[in-house]
Amino acid sequence: MSQDKQKQSADSSPLGRAFVGIAGLIGAGKTTLAEALGQHLGLDVHYEPVMDHAYLADFYRDMARYSFPMQIYLLNRRFQQHQEIIWRGRGGVQDRTIYEDAIFAKTLRDDGLMDARDYQTYVDLFRNLSNFMCRPHVIVYLDVSPEVSLSRIHKRDRGCESGISVDYLTHLRANYEEFLDEISHMIPVIRVDWGEFWEVEKLATAISEQYTQGSFLRELTKIA
Repeated sequence: MSQDKQKQSADSSPLGRAFVGIAGLIGAGKTTLAEALGQHLGLDVHYEPVMDHAYLADFYRDMARYSFPMQIYLLNRRFQQHQEIIWRGRGGVQDRTIYEDAIFAKTLRDDGLMDARDYQTYVDLFRNLSNFMCRPHVIVYLDVSPEVSLSRIHKRDRGCESGISVDYLTHLRANYEEFLDEISHMIPVIRVDWGEFWEVEKLATAISEQYTQGSFLRELTKIA
């Protein structure tokens, strides 16, 4: 698609040239929704770096050894992607936000899988990078239980994720709750009950309506 057509598409989108971040647990369905929303709203889709991830397989094989380099790798890749969305100036839908990386780092630290010194180095670097970042216009959080998350992880069957436990996802979700409480004071957050998938058109309409109503945490429950 040419730049003129992309600009025209973004301008005609219900959200204009909005920068929409899709957040949620592993396997929640972020990529599926990002693609559907991007198509429905006429916005570019920016994917989480998974297939070409230099550390992912090693991390799941030995979390303690590779937790710090993996988080630094992701922070660098996601910062690059975040800035690209801003610089292009036509909005987009991002499959997982840069802010969520800190949730995973904190969980690794809490579980004894990242050294406290490495974690503080990561946090300091994240804070320095955040000084150069424009914020997304809205974050859509896909709320699923750890059990649903694990079921969807098993269904997509990525070999490197086979060792993920419900206990890890439960801890991760608790840290997400803390994150949502904090980030919603800075960025509008729309929390979607994603235990069952919505029709994309209905969800896109609901997001568009909620997006215009304020900059605090909003809840969306599926209505038949």
